[in-house]
Amino acid sequence: MSEIQLADGIVADPAVCGGRPRIKGTRVRVSDILAALAAGDSADQIVEALPYVTHSDVVAALRYASMSLDNKVAFAA
Repeated sequence: MSEIQLADGIVADPAVCGGRPRIKGTRVRVSDILAALAAGDSADQIVEALPYVTHSDVVAALRYASMSLDNKVAFAA
């Protein structure tokens, strides 16, 4: 199986990062970006710490996370 495009700039491949969504061309997972932001890091700090990640990549990770969470929740009656 090969790389699957999940969204602009976000891919998954079972052979890389356990198939978790990641920034295309890197091993930086979407969850890594979200964790850094949740810890208080700014996009500038993330890009500085990971020079192969761009501001556009950070936005792509946030956009993908937002899309992923926009699902209906089914409740039992």
